[in-house]
Amino acid sequence: MDPTDDKIKAECLRLLAGREHSRKELTQKLAPKGFAKEGIEAVLDQLAEENWQSDVRYAESYARSRILKGYGPVFITYELRQNGIDSAHLPPFDLEALAESVAGGWMALLRQVYSRKYGSGPAPNRNEWAKRSRFLQQRGFTSAMIMDLFAFVRHAETGNGSLPNE
Repeated sequence: MDPTDDKIKAECLRLLAGREHSRKELTQKLAPKGFAKEGIEAVLDQLAEENWQSDVRYAESYARSRILKGYGPVFITYELRQNGIDSAHLPPFDLEALAESVAGGWMALLRQVYSRKYGSGPAPNRNEWAKRSRFLQQRGFTSAMIMDLFAFVRHAETGNGSLPNE
C-alpha cells in the first residue's frame, strides 16, 4: 500500500469511528480532499472486505434512527437511496423486520406519530383530515397506511367492534 492509500484509510477509519457511513458517503467526503477515485475505491474495497465498512450495517443503523424519530418506510427508503443504499442490492437488510423489532410495525409507529402530534381529541373535519394526511405523508407513510389509521381513529372514537390491523 502506498502512502496515499494509508492516508485514505486513516481518513476512512476516522470517519467510521464516529458513526457508520455508506460507501457513497465516504467517497463523497474523500473526493474533495484530493484523493484519486481509484485509490478511494481500492481502500473502500479493502475496508469492506475487512468488515470495517458495511452498507448493510449502515442501512440498519440509519433506518433504526429514522424509525425512532417517527419516519415511515417511503421516507427512509428514499433517504437510503440518496445515500447510495438500494435495498434490492442488500438482501440481508429487511426494513419491515426492523420496523417490527424497533416500533412494533409500521402501523404501531404511525399511531405513535399521530397521537404524539394530534392527541386523542374529537374527530376532525374534512379539511383537518387532509392536513393531517399531508403531514403523515411527508413523514413517509403510504396513503394506504394513513387510510387504515383514520379508520382506526374513527372506530376507536365510536367504539365499534374490531379495529383494523390488530
